[in-house]
Amino acid sequence: MNDTPNATPPRLPARIAESALLDVAKDLPGKRILSTSMGRGQAARTLYRERSDASVSLWYLDQFQQHLAIADHHADEPSWTPTTTPKADHQLAILCDTDLPNEEFDLALIPCSIRGEAELQRDLLQQAYSNLVMGGRLVTSVDNPNDTWLHDQLKAFGTKVTVIRSDAAVVYVLRKEGELKRQRQFDCEFSFRSRGVSITATTRPGVFSHRRLDGGAKALMEAVTIEAGERVIDIGCGCGSVSLSLAKQAKGIHTLAIDSNARAIQCTRRGALKNELNDFHARLTCDGQCDAPGSYDVAVCNPPYYANFRIARLFVEAAKQALRPGGRLFVVTKQASWYEENLVTQWHDITVTPGKQYAIVECWK
Repeated sequence: MNDTPNATPPRLPARIAESALLDVAKDLPGKRILSTSMGRGQAARTLYRERSDASVSLWYLDQFQQHLAIADHHADEPSWTPTTTPKADHQLAILCDTDLPNEEFDLALIPCSIRGEAELQRDLLQQAYSNLVMGGRLVTSVDNPNDTWLHDQLKAFGTKVTVIRSDAAVVYVLRKEGELKRQRQFDCEFSFRSRGVSITATTRPGVFSHRRLDGGAKALMEAVTIEAGERVIDIGCGCGSVSLSLAKQAKGIHTLAIDSNARAIQCTRRGALKNELNDFHARLTCDGQCDAPGSYDVAVCNPPYYANFRIARLFVEAAKQALRPGGRLFVVTKQASWYEENLVTQWHDITVTPGKQYAIVECWK
């Protein structure tokens, strides 16, 4: 989850890989266009503006990134004047979903990053290629002019790969000439024990701690005790391992898990079904909103460490809105001092329990 985007976010240039990809894609044919983006969807939005007959789908896994792209697109609209009259099917759909749209495309654009998650990139490339019409083109790129990894992944598609290098990136173009002989599966299911109870979780590429139980999550679930009938919210739930384990601690527990990642919510819901949890709910949200604010007894979170605690602040604020007076917040972290310094004005009875790798911060609303 992330901060709610402003109505008019600052304009940003396309990232290196996406800019290089666009330079190639703009000269390729295609009316039905699919694109992912690591930024604000600049490639997809440019092709939408330049092609009056194009139907463009811009896909995101994270709702916050989707909202930023939508806001940026709306900010651009007043200054955009079509050079030709748009056709009836001219449209731009900015989506947030678990998977790429299951429909046919003429042109698919998948920009990648040298710092990106390998399995997610493989997954999206496979989906994009599978959804192309025969003769359609997959254009992918990476911000590493010396790339070999992405090139190696494309060899599995069994078709000619055109390579276009620049000083900062490399772009690959494939023309679909046949269906894939084998579809790789990237989903994972694993089990763990918490307080003597076996829990099964499912994960997918792009979800935090794919294929394994995170050490911070394990420390958090071991530190928190839930009483029968309590209401629990897991903020930034990932695959749901923490909320699933807490929901198993006693009878009558109402659990809400929230995240901005569409696959995280999908995996958490699958986990709830797998573990036969009835009063368990998962909600996609990037602003931390919950049903019945001010009614939860316990909030738990495992905030990421990047973004200079900006996301941690959002998690804490979401917990404050969700909890009833006297409700408890539990945070697992390696940087407990920040919470000790920043929670004192709005929380009380702040305690830090250090561990081998992680500390647990507990405080009361």
